Amino acid sequence: MLKIRYNSPLILTFTLICFGILFISQSTGNTLILQFFTALPDMSVSDPLTWWRIFSHVMGHKDWTHFMGNFTFILLIGPVLEERYGTKRLLIMIITAACITGILNTLLFSHGLLGSSSIVFMFIVLVSFTNFRSGDIPLTFICIILIFLTREVYDSFQQDSISQFAHIIGGICGTAFGFRYNKS
Repeated sequence: MLKIRYNSPLILTFTLICFGILFISQSTGNTLILQFFTALPDMSVSDPLTWWRIFSHVMGHKDWTHFMGNFTFILLIGPVLEERYGTKRLLIMIITAACITGILNTLLFSHGLLGSSSIVFMFIVLVSFTNFRSGDIPLTFICIILIFLTREVYDSFQQDSISQFAHIIGGICGTAFGFRYNKS
């Protein structure tokens, strides 16, 4: 008899938390998202909610389309990365990327930030390191970076509500973690 296994505790828990936040938010008119899960511009360092929002913005999503776009990739790539790097290390990577993205967005831009896309792009770049060997750079990594950077630079000139900056920062974090944890 087959049984369902909770095979990727960090990724599945993260998904369920973000799903729950969006469900509650949609049910209450999105006030939850705006109050607790959006990194806002000009946040005060003396406000405790500022520090929460700096990393919690990756848990908030604008709508179901935004959520599904991000979690299709997170659920596809995340379990591979959690198995490769371990739950604790991957959690540290997620928190670090969220904090870097949240702080830089707050300091540099006049618009809020929410969603897991920085984590998605970190995962996309990081997964290209799964067959990394000391002394070489995987060609898949080079291809991902070229395609990724070209698309994000092009998209940054479009008038949309997507933060290409968050994508780029996520990709940079993925690159840094990829080289840091794959030195063997």
